[in-house]
Amino acid sequence: MLGIHAIWLFVVSGLLLNITPGPDTAYIIGRSIQLGWRGGAAAAIGISCGCLVHVLGAAIGLSALLMASSTAFLAVKLVGAAYLVLTGVQMLFSRTKPIAEIAAQGGETSIARIFWQGALTNILNPKVALFFLAFLPQFVAADAPHKALAFLLLGLIFIFNGTLWCLGVAAFASRAAGRIRQSAGVIAWINRSLGCLFVYLGIRVAMLEGR
Repeated sequence: MLGIHAIWLFVVSGLLLNITPGPDTAYIIGRSIQLGWRGGAAAAIGISCGCLVHVLGAAIGLSALLMASSTAFLAVKLVGAAYLVLTGVQMLFSRTKPIAEIAAQGGETSIARIFWQGALTNILNPKVALFFLAFLPQFVAADAPHKALAFLLLGLIFIFNGTLWCLGVAAFASRAAGRIRQSAGVIAWINRSLGCLFVYLGIRVAMLEGR
């Protein structure tokens, strides 16, 4: 189908990659503890939407451009790094409140912001684009007549499985941390941790070398 082969190996590999703890998992857990199921779900869906942008990019050749052009890679890398560091610094110095008070002042805005943070963290990370460009072609035949559609289908399968896993992580984390969400002190600690994570990711992205 569309020149795709070893689909079972692709699914297994994708699941193993998704369940491997990393920055995305840490972000989802942190937001789940801080704002409950809605916060964790917003983070998970935002991350998945960011991945979808890269899958579409791989399908139409954008990722190939980033790999071939050092200028394009550098531009995306610097924009992404600046966004991550700025977001991290804002988290480090933000004032935190108990979840009940946050909800009373309009939880929808916070949820939307979490979604966009998760999405932009992935969209502005060229390493994610290069990952999909390197991973997806391994399961598409060189003579496949519709490579773009094959990349898109594989990417959607990967994102679907990853989203289910991340939503499960959000549900577990929010249930396990129901009480500590009421503590402004704990939420402040979580916010600082997430801030450090974003600053670290920004520095790491900035240090990526072009191919």
